[in-house]
Order: sequence, then C-alpha cells, then structure tokens
Amino acid sequence: MKTRPDATANDPSAPKFFSADVATARRFYLDLNPPKRRPLSVVCGGLEHCTPDYEIHRETFPFYSFEYVARGHGEVKLKDRTYPLQPGRLFSYGPDIPHHISGETTDPLVKYFVDITGTNATKLLSSCGLSPGSVSEVFPVNVLQPLFDELIQVGLQMQRESPALCASLLECLALRIDGARAPLTSAETLAFTTFQQCRQYIEQHSLRLRTLEQMASECHVNNAYLCRLFRRYDSQSPYQFLLRLKMNHAAARLQQSDALVKQVAAECGFADPFHFSRVFTSVFGLSPASFRGMRQAGKI
Repeated sequence: MKTRPDATANDPSAPKFFSADVATARRFYLDLNPPKRRPLSVVCGGLEHCTPDYEIHRETFPFYSFEYVARGHGEVKLKDRTYPLQPGRLFSYGPDIPHHISGETTDPLVKYFVDITGTNATKLLSSCGLSPGSVSEVFPVNVLQPLFDELIQVGLQMQRESPALCASLLECLALRIDGARAPLTSAETLAFTTFQQCRQYIEQHSLRLRTLEQMASECHVNNAYLCRLFRRYDSQSPYQFLLRLKMNHAAARLQQSDALVKQVAAECGFADPFHFSRVFTSVFGLSPASFRGMRQAGKI
C-alpha cells in the first residue's frame, strides 16, 4: 500500500479537523458545506499513516464518519465503551457522539476514513452494520482497500463529476462492507474461524474436489455443519461455491487458451463434457463454445 505526502498539509482551506498526527497521508476534500437536502455527499476522505503518538479526542463531529483499519493496532472509545482496533476493523461516529481514537506506539495505525452527510447518511451506515457509534469487522481484512483507494483517487482529481462518483463509490463501499462483515462476539469466533478455514481449503483445492461429502471430510466437519456455516456466513451453499470456483477457472482457460472444451472440463473434475457445458451455461448464461466465440470475436 503506497502513500505520498499529504497534499492538504499546506492548504489553508483544508478542513481544520484533519489530524496533524500523521507521518504521511493521502487526503482529499470536496464541498465542506454541501446542500442539506442532498441524499448523500462525500465531504472528505483519505488514508493516514499515523504517528506513534496519534490521538484524537472529540465530543462531537460535524459529519458522519467511518474509519477502516488497514494496519496497526490501537483502540477507540465511542461514548462510554472502548474497543480494540486491529486490521479489518471499522468504526463510525458523527454529531453528538464522543469519540477517542489512539494507536499503539509500537504498531502505529494505518487507516482509511470517509466523512459524509446527507438525508440518507445514517440509513446507509445502518445498512452495513455501522450505525453511528458502532464497531464492525470485515473479512478478508484487505477487502475494502481497492474501493477506498479508488474513492481517494477520484476525490483527488477534483473534477466536475468527482462528487457524484464519490457518492456512488460510497454506496459500493457500504454494499462491500455488508457482504464482508465478520462476527465480533467471542461466541461466534470459533464458528467463523472454522468457516474461514473451510472456505480457504475449498478455494485451494477446488479443481480436485467434487462433492459436498468430499469437501466436508477433508475439512474435518460433517456435511450438515459445513452447510450451516455457509448459510450463516455466505450467500451460497458450499457446493454452489465450489461450482463457481470451477467455472471461474474454466472461463479463464477458455479466454486465454485454445484448450478443447473437454480438456477444460476434465481440469475442473467433470468426466462428462456435456454435464460441464450445462453447468457452465447455468452460471454464465451461455455455452462454453459461445463464450469462446465471443472471445475470438473480441467481445469479451
């Protein structure tokens, strides 16, 4: 993750609430006083490499905000409750929400932030489990970085379309957070860890694995429990997840090589090319032959 000196450091019009306790930063700001009736507005945002003595203490804040820890450790106190900060953790605050943020001196925080306003601001935060004054977590820990980096890039360009693009990226971030949320409570930690391990194993061995029974056995859980884990923490069954991985591999092979369909089917563990074709069509909406034809015609 690369950064650069803060372009707002010597800008007298930059927000006064930008922290000076940063080693390097990439921060942008747009309209600091957007129309109050606008549904969503990104006011400012950025990436901060905090100094070892980084500390923020506010009783209130003019906008709604959420922050995302990319590296380092620390803690945040929201109202009267203190939470540890670590990679993958998010927290939110806003008007009339006292917050105290500090980092560990031996492992300084590296964190993204975005400040927002608008009539739909609190609704958007609630939709992804980040109601003002709350803490959440995502898995994998780096899942949000590409979207945050894109948001910063668009904000720094300061073009006419930047506010609208930033608002759209904000909604994408909320959807990504909601889809990647991980449990915070200790009661669910073991189950979620087991899910992570099973999912990673299936990803690594997707071409060899063929059945639910085989997946469960090699993950050292029973069939029913594996299905329950995926129902709780994913939007698909373990077998659907396996098929999607196989078909993604097949699509990449059909795009990048002249391998025969039956060869790609065999690589994905399908003894019957016709069965492979039916599954491929159900996933992508067109047959392997049609998919390859579109590639050759330059349409994909």
